[in-house]
Formats: sequence, structure tokens, C-alpha cells
Amino acid sequence: MRLLKHALAGAVLAATTALTAPAVAQDKLSLVVNVVQIFGTVDPAKITDYTEYMAAVNLYDGLTTVSSGGEVVPQLAESWEVSDDNQTYTFKLKQDATFQDGSPVEAKDVVYTLQRLLSLNEGPAYLFSDLVDPENVKALDDHTVEIRINRVYAPFISITPLILVVNSDVMKEQDGEWGEDYLTENSAGAGPYKLNGWTRGAEMIMQRYEDYHAGWARQRPIDELRFVVTRDEATVRALAQRGELGLSSQYQSTETYKAIEALDNYKLIEASTATGFYLKVNNQIAPTDDVHIRRAIAYALDYATIREVIYPGGEMKSVLSSLFSEAHLDELPSPEYSLEKAAEEVAKSKYAGDKPIKLDHAYVANTAFEEEIGLLFKSTLETIGFEVDLQPEPWNRITELATKVETTPNTAQVFYGPTYPSPDSVLFVQYHSRAAGTWSSMSWVEDPEIDAMIDKSRATVDEAARNAIYKDIQARLHENVAEIPLLTQLKRMAAHSCLQGYAEVPMQSWDYDFSRMWWACEG
Repeated sequence: MRLLKHALAGAVLAATTALTAPAVAQDKLSLVVNVVQIFGTVDPAKITDYTEYMAAVNLYDGLTTVSSGGEVVPQLAESWEVSDDNQTYTFKLKQDATFQDGSPVEAKDVVYTLQRLLSLNEGPAYLFSDLVDPENVKALDDHTVEIRINRVYAPFISITPLILVVNSDVMKEQDGEWGEDYLTENSAGAGPYKLNGWTRGAEMIMQRYEDYHAGWARQRPIDELRFVVTRDEATVRALAQRGELGLSSQYQSTETYKAIEALDNYKLIEASTATGFYLKVNNQIAPTDDVHIRRAIAYALDYATIREVIYPGGEMKSVLSSLFSEAHLDELPSPEYSLEKAAEEVAKSKYAGDKPIKLDHAYVANTAFEEEIGLLFKSTLETIGFEVDLQPEPWNRITELATKVETTPNTAQVFYGPTYPSPDSVLFVQYHSRAAGTWSSMSWVEDPEIDAMIDKSRATVDEAARNAIYKDIQARLHENVAEIPLLTQLKRMAAHSCLQGYAEVPMQSWDYDFSRMWWACEG
């Protein structure tokens, strides 16, 4: 399968502050990594957002993983076979993989992991819940797992990295049927790092698992990860000025990036991604239930200022990044900023004559570039008869509002990138009615025709035919202005010049697998 060259997942933010120890301790290499959003959970059956996946990809390994080129490649499974009817997947596990307590990874652990995920029905379970019945996950022997799916689902292999395997023996010793309390504070995985300390809202510490099955072949592996939670950019700059910062978050201001890059021993990492920055537009509540109002908003956005001045990024014509080259609808026009056309669309709407037309607009609080975009949005829309109520909210509040159509704002600024390396991750997760009620689906598209096309794409094994359906979906979403893509994210991070090996990966936060990175300096 040919996939995109580069990608990302992403998502938006939240906040607090902390200081921590230097980047390099005398007896081990300890890397300080800045994040701006709190870790809500590290339970692999419950993770949902960018930061939680950043933790999970280091604590756990999946059946498969994803390369920087976009290919699904072996991880705990060394190979797999697919039946002629495309419904039975048989995975052969590596013989030498162990959990962080030294016990072997076996087929029973994969069975337990999937059955736990399906039973808890949280986090990534929505991808498997109507596709896999618990009794259809079987251990054929200690190192062979069979998964029988209920129907043909063409992208199935692309979601197998999310089967993050937990140690069933450890879990069965815990209280409760699925050991939920234990995984609130501990890790039980076969990943490169294990959880060693967690001050919620401030810092998370992970220690390297020296016997990690994939090995540590690079010059000097990172022995300890110290994730410091702070949105305060002065704190991030101070960490760099003292030489303590290993890697910044991707959500700093341009001024902060420039200031850190100018320091000795620091560099700026830049990478094109498949993450989109969207204006989510609630299709189900007034006044954004009217396509003409949605189209007016689209015309009233100053795209060039947003992506060239406020938050540098690439042009985005479709809801799907052009990095999914074979599935992208290239024929769509570039986004157009025209207040004249915006006013014409308002006049065509059922709300024409209502003065003012009231909108509420949400964005992540205490995030400078999002506030700037919100202010630009308000000032522009109010010149054509709207009254915009800006609602800066903590990220966890936005996710709460998104669970119900009536509490979801008219418009909201949201980053979304593929959580698995397939266009299906962008289209199903954001626009299918079965996926409604999350921050990623805040547009509440609820379109039976879109649902039917997405369902058809998922059952289409032929890649060319499936890509044609993806293009039809993009065309309808564009015509209905289901939501408004603002830009593709150009990911930027400030990093210590000694940190090497970072590569973009087309899966949410999989590029933060620190077993793929190393320290290239002495001391």
C-alpha cells in the first residue's frame, strides 16, 4: 500500500508550569521534553489525544508500528497473513520480545489487550468495537494470534499500531476485572520506556528499559525522559538558556523559536505534516446550520494572514492533506478570501436580515496564536453583520463541550492529524455519524450520504477504487462547507543540537518514540 510521505497527528493544548533537572545528569542521559497539555491518562485503552499518545508510544509497543515513510511495519508482530476473504488476520509474534518486568510477550497478551479494549470501550476502541467480537481474537499458540473481523475493512492493518499490548499476567493480579486503577499510575508494556514518576499537571518521568526487544543500537540512547508540562513560553526559553531543554513542544510562538534557535547548541526542527488546522463549524445549530452562513464564514477568513503571519503553515484546499497524494482531490480550488462574496452568501441565507447574526467561537485559552486568529476572525466577520462571542477555553473544557451537539460552539479552532496512517483516519473520525461526539468531530456533519461513502470506502479492498471514493467524499464536504480547513501544519520544535534521529511519522505522536532518537555529543 502506498501511503503519504509525511504526516502527523495533532491536536490542541492545555496548561500549567514546572521546572526540572538539567538535560544531562552525571550518571545517565536525562532529556527534558516540553509539553503544553497535561497527560490525562497513560492507559493504552483510554488514550485519546496528542499528549497521551506521546506517552503511550514510549511505554507500549503495538502489534505493528509506522515508519517515517508511512509504511506499517512489524513491531511485536514479526509478520502477518490475510485470508482470501480479507477478514482473518494471522500475526506471528517475535520470539524474543519481553515486557518491562522481563516476562515474554505472548499471544495471550494480545488477546487480553484487545478484549480489554473492547470491554472498556474507550480511547481507540471505536475503531474496533463494531469490527471485532471478543471471541474472535484467539491465541493459536504462544506466538500466533488470529483476529477475525466481522466484515471487510480495507484499512485494518493501518489501525493495528493502536493495539498497544499490555502484560496480561500483571494485569490479572490487580483489583478489578481489567486493572484500571493500576494503569492509572503504572505502565505494563513492552515499550522502550517505563513509567517512573508522575506529578499530574507538572511532570512525567520515564526510565529506559535496557532489554527492549528492538535494541539500542544508536550512539547514546536517552536513559530518562522528563516531560515538563508548561505553556509559559518564558519558562521554555529559560530552560533553553540554561541548556536544560532537550526538545520543545510544537506549539511555541515564532518569537520563542527564534530566540531559542539563536542560542548556542540549539536548532530548529521543521517538518511538513498531514495535520490540518481546521475551523470546526457546527452544522446542526443556528446559524451555522445554513450552508450559506458556512460559506460566508469561509469567504471571510484571511487565509494568507493566518498561515503566513500568525501561524506559518501550508495551503489546505481539502479536509485531507495533499500528502495523501493518491487520495487527495487536487481539483479543488484554493481557499478564497473575499468579503464581497461573504456578504453575498449571507444575503442568500435564511438568516438574512437578522442583525446581528450571533456566533460563538472557541479556541484554546492562553495560546497566543489561537487568540490572534480568534481576534482576526471576530474583526472580519463583524464587518459583514455578525456578532462574534469569543470563548477561550481550556482544552479539557473544549473536549467536554464537544460531546453534545447543543453545547458545541458554532465555530472552533482545532488541530487534527491522522491517528493511523490512512485517509480513513481523517474522514471517518471527523465526519462519520458513528464518530460524532468528540473534539475531532465538532462539525457534527451528520450526513447520510457522507456516512454511506465512508462505509463503502472501508469495504473497498482495491486501492485505486478506494481513493476514488475518498475524492468523492472530499468533493461533497467541500460543496457543503462541512468544515473549513485553514492550513496544513508546518511542525516546528526547538531542540538541543545533540539530539539526533527525529523523523516525522504519519501517526499521532509516533514521531515522539524516543527509542528512535539518540544523543550525539559527549557529556
